[in-house]
Amino acid sequence: MNNRIISKERLSENVWKMTVEAPHIAEERRAGQFVILQVDNNFGERIPLTIADADTAAGTITLVFQTVGATTRKLALKDVGDSIPDLLGPLGRPTHIEKVGRVVCVGGGIGAAPLYPIVQALKAAGNKVTVVLGARTAELLVFEKEMRASADSVIICTDDGSYGRKDVVTAPLKELCSAVPPPDQVIAIGPPVMMKFCCETTRPFGVPTVVSLNTIMIDGTGMCGGCRVTVGGETKFVCVDGPEFDGHKVDFDNMMKRMKAYRKYETQAAEKEAAHECNLLKMAKESERERNEKQK
Repeated sequence: MNNRIISKERLSENVWKMTVEAPHIAEERRAGQFVILQVDNNFGERIPLTIADADTAAGTITLVFQTVGATTRKLALKDVGDSIPDLLGPLGRPTHIEKVGRVVCVGGGIGAAPLYPIVQALKAAGNKVTVVLGARTAELLVFEKEMRASADSVIICTDDGSYGRKDVVTAPLKELCSAVPPPDQVIAIGPPVMMKFCCETTRPFGVPTVVSLNTIMIDGTGMCGGCRVTVGGETKFVCVDGPEFDGHKVDFDNMMKRMKAYRKYETQAAEKEAAHECNLLKMAKESERERNEKQK
């Protein structure tokens, strides 16, 4: 499969949206599932990315990612017409969608992207959906337009107050849980610490809370064990048992500790890739200067 990049859009300074040609994945994917891709052939790093949207007619899927490491930096350098060498999916268990009544969906930062297809599916099932989106600042907010087109209501929070409420997402979440009656379900996707505190917010109210985990992942088929987490005292594998779990049972502290295991090597790889990007930019500027001099 070619996996050709059809479109590329910069959503914020470090967040990109790509539409990729992948007809089989587009046809089979369900809300909540993800892909694993490899930017380099042979021995490149494999990373999981949630499928933010799909178009079965066009045979495309939409991926949203943030440039935080070496592989996402390399992916961001690809342009329309380029291809992704390896793309595997759809992986993971789809979101369990049913009509439960009132659902609150909380998205933190780039977590709004994987939350979007879930919101769409919940609405299609007949639920009343309230979306709470949070970001550090207005410039980092993504998928607001899409959420407003799909959900019944949207609440925006920014840490600096540059847009919406100056608050963290757990503040409106607590208000919604305090209402009579409370929500029938909460779904939270975002940074691990955000999901942890969302779960602690809903726990006293007894509101069922689902979280989508994005852990270290290698093969995506349950064989390597790199994505293991503790849920309700049992070991689970995010790639095959998840990525969604009962948030009140997830050992977030252990998960966050495990996610730091390769931090030193991730930082070294990111710094190496950043230096490579600088060299490419320098070479491009020198080539442009030489062309300009020849034209003179």
